[in-house]
Amino acid sequence: MNTHDWNPNFVDLSPMFEPFLHLKEYFANCVFWPEHTHLNKLALLQNQQVLTQSEKKICFVPQGTGRQCFEQNYESRIYLTGQIQTRAKNWHDFFNALVWHTFPRAKSALNQLHYQAQLFESANKIKHRCALRDAATLFDESGVIVVSSEKTLIQLLSDFEWKELFWRQRKGTLLSMRFFVFGHGLYEKALNPYVGMTGKGIIFNVKEAFFTQTLIKQLHLIDSILESFLLQVLSSNSDLTPVPLLGYPGWVEDNNSEIYYENKKYFRDCHKSD
Repeated sequence: MNTHDWNPNFVDLSPMFEPFLHLKEYFANCVFWPEHTHLNKLALLQNQQVLTQSEKKICFVPQGTGRQCFEQNYESRIYLTGQIQTRAKNWHDFFNALVWHTFPRAKSALNQLHYQAQLFESANKIKHRCALRDAATLFDESGVIVVSSEKTLIQLLSDFEWKELFWRQRKGTLLSMRFFVFGHGLYEKALNPYVGMTGKGIIFNVKEAFFTQTLIKQLHLIDSILESFLLQVLSSNSDLTPVPLLGYPGWVEDNNSEIYYENKKYFRDCHKSD
């Protein structure tokens, strides 16, 4: 699709948009690009309050212009005021807003990591971003949450045994492993998916009962455990696992054929391809 155009039915374009299914009806009624007011109403529609780690209520506002002081920088402004600068008619920023509403605790954790790191860098006149902030940025843009109740499947993913995981263990993967896209940059790419799309994964071992819960409950649980991981575990890019998204069974029609997984550039060296 033309990424300059608004598509009210974007959720139907790919299974990767599943975390936004609960928002489908709301945007289906938007004939034109949603305004900031539409994004700010989502919290009321979902009957939830989205807060930063500093307990500020988030609010989507137009992007600032010109050189800004530390307190007005993107992440600082979110942490200190709750205001998230958002470009109009822009898929990248639109998806960022939806991720805030879908994974509010995890997004607020990432914001706190950025703010605290930037505060330290500013106070000590450090010009380069630390490893933690690099990892936070990478996950924020390209993150995917992987949950599975089977440790053998998790091991296959960790070992880059893609064909074994996605083809030979296809039934088990569908039953006991799920991918949830987190990165708003990945959602933008999902508008026009391509072979080579790779997410940066964080993997959680969950109980079988997870897969019997509703999607909304699954998202809330993921948001909670992801928040803890980000605040307590994440330290560098080495904590993120490359995930070839279009390998997940059914996420693209072509992967219904075994030959699809013979693409060694994607399924062996995928961590170098995106």
